[in-house]
Amino acid sequence: MLAGASLDTARGAAIMVHGRGASPANILDLVPAIDRPDIAYLAPGAAGGTWYPNSFTAERERNEPGITSGLGVIGSLVEMLGSRGFASRQILLLGFSQGACLTSEFAMRHPRRYAGVMVLSGGLIGPPGTTWDQVSGDLEGTLVFLGCSDVDPHIPADRVLESEAVFRRLGADVTRVLYPGMPHLVNDDEIGRVQKAIDAIMPRVASA
Repeated sequence: MLAGASLDTARGAAIMVHGRGASPANILDLVPAIDRPDIAYLAPGAAGGTWYPNSFTAERERNEPGITSGLGVIGSLVEMLGSRGFASRQILLLGFSQGACLTSEFAMRHPRRYAGVMVLSGGLIGPPGTTWDQVSGDLEGTLVFLGCSDVDPHIPADRVLESEAVFRRLGADVTRVLYPGMPHLVNDDEIGRVQKAIDAIMPRVASA
């Protein structure tokens, strides 16, 4: 699904990845709150509303081919945007929950300068004990935001901290916030950080 500006007129694009049991329409509900109408918002949909069947901390083979398929979907959108003239630094990656896990995994595996990587209640995919030592590349100062409840029932706080360390090693400009007692949702502070990420790399043109 596409919302916001058309790809012909947009000053940038945001790929928004929904969570488990949700749909593109659910994640696009954030667009009015983000309030940047000159951005094109692209929201892919998972078959049956689920990108992969088990927890993101399960053994990887238990979540295949879902993970690989989901990463391919994001990759195809990045490639399509490139063919339409969008540089990677004009592309914001955003995901919530299961979509945030997939988004962070994609950014780690395909490091380059993005407009931002907004990981809302998520973290890198892998069972406990995963180290990601083999991962290399350079995010070139990309703003990476990791926001999550400190007591999220689906996303262990330790995994958020582990993800932060990996992104720092890959050269990202990382901000991580663990919100005390927050439910599993997107809060106003996170929306504000999305707005700042968009404005920092894709400044709005003042009205005449």
